[in-house]
Amino acid sequence: MKNWFVINTKPKKEFQVEKLFIAGGIKIYNPKYNDENIIKPFFSGYEFVWFDYPAQYQLVKYTRGVKKLVGNSEWPISIPESIIQQIKAREVNGLIELNKYGEEPDLGDEIEVMTGPWKGFRGVFERQLTEKDRVVILLDCVSYHGQLIIEKKKLKKVL
Repeated sequence: MKNWFVINTKPKKEFQVEKLFIAGGIKIYNPKYNDENIIKPFFSGYEFVWFDYPAQYQLVKYTRGVKKLVGNSEWPISIPESIIQQIKAREVNGLIELNKYGEEPDLGDEIEVMTGPWKGFRGVFERQLTEKDRVVILLDCVSYHGQLIIEKKKLKKVL
């Protein structure tokens, strides 16, 4: 049965791995964003692959540029389609939109979550997320750790 899984790529190989999977007919999702006119992977070193586990496991695992599949010591952990859809919902013309809700909050500002399952939730903005932080959030989600860390761009400063 096909599911979405997260793969960890070798450093700076996200676009190469994406091309190989596309050429091989395997569905892959590599969210991207524009950083000063340079297209970059949103989750540096990580991509989503739709494949049949365990039938296509070896093919995916040993694709050039793939370091490993994210999972536990026994098997890769599948992720729900809803996570992929929530990420895709942030895209405009194929790129993640970073400044979707106007003015960016500063540390200590009251914020409101504008999309997803936490929509309407209010809190205080505590820290800026880096590219590395986004990866930590992704991996926490896959491993089902319970923290409410959300992308800054999904928040709206409450005036």
